[in-house]
Amino acid sequence: MQSAEAALERLCDPHFAAPVSAHYLIAEDGRLWQLVDERARAWHAGAGFWGGGGDVNSRSIGIELANPAPHPFAEPQMARLETLLAGILVRWNIPPEGVIAHSDMAPGRKADPGPKFDWRRLARQGLSVWPDPQADTEGDLAQDLARIGYPTGDLALALRAFRLRFRPWATGDESAADRIAARDLAARCPAGVAQGALAGASTAGAGPCS
Repeated sequence: MQSAEAALERLCDPHFAAPVSAHYLIAEDGRLWQLVDERARAWHAGAGFWGGGGDVNSRSIGIELANPAPHPFAEPQMARLETLLAGILVRWNIPPEGVIAHSDMAPGRKADPGPKFDWRRLARQGLSVWPDPQADTEGDLAQDLARIGYPTGDLALALRAFRLRFRPWATGDESAADRIAARDLAARCPAGVAQGALAGASTAGAGPCS
């Protein structure tokens, strides 16, 4: 969709061939629409896996952000998202590690919100997580990505999703920096079977994740 209004029309279209919906939509200027009650299941995540379980739609609150071009997300939009997230996390007792990207839970299908989304900003406010820049201990990448919550049946895809969110500048084969960042997050912020996951929202304070 090329605008928030076009996305709103699609998300509310009962005649669209594929079922698609989200709990919230935020425009670039900060306008917010609630489309589905938080207690109801929306159709935003699709087939995917996170934190040891599938059917992410049934255990998540979906937030869509209008961003038709590959540029940083607008300040009014981020400010609105921060306010919205803070309330959702309190209402549903969701820890910061439960705030994820669509690209996290479906790395083979989804790439949003993409490399320009400021996850570090959210983490500074306790609304997401970010690796400790002072960490220096390497681990086993596959095991650590799985502990964070990533589906690791295809390790290359899992690494690509991890980098898209935490190290979007990285390329090539897995590196020591990848293993260090993954070990830090796995140790501090393991997903388990997340109580909730904010897919598609949806960072360097590195303190506790809860």
